[in-house]
Amino acid sequence: MKRTNKLTLLALFVSLSAAGGMIKIPAVVGSVALDSLAALLAASIIGGGFGAVTAMSGHLISSTLAGFPLGPLHVLIAAEMGGAVWLFGVVFKKSPVIAAGSFFIINAFIAPLPFIFIISKAFYFSILPSLCIGAFLNLTIAHFAYPPLNRYFQEKVRRPS
Repeated sequence: MKRTNKLTLLALFVSLSAAGGMIKIPAVVGSVALDSLAALLAASIIGGGFGAVTAMSGHLISSTLAGFPLGPLHVLIAAEMGGAVWLFGVVFKKSPVIAAGSFFIINAFIAPLPFIFIISKAFYFSILPSLCIGAFLNLTIAHFAYPPLNRYFQEKVRRPS
């Protein structure tokens, strides 16, 4: 795939991530959303690096729309999201099931661990249900959207007529 095509797809997925960031999941903070859906699709179709950039951009856009409830800590969260989606993209090539499981565990349980020390243990436990629901919804929708999108990209984008 040409570099221009990849950058165009990256812009498309970041835009989709921004749109997903507007679909919020009720949580203690307002930045839990469907923003990582597009990042998961980008990681599985284009590659982990593109998915990571999409995830980081998507989270920053989603948290901006929520008014940056955690302030500059959203940069840390964006980095964690980028790492989780990058790992998802790398593992997805070998085992989509393991990739999904690892993304769920990292996104829902491991990524918020620093907030035990930064904010409190109560914050960590209060955000867990929303993060679990968010990770599950993002993964589930990506699971059903991947086959037709991948088929389209295989037919049209990678082999233009």
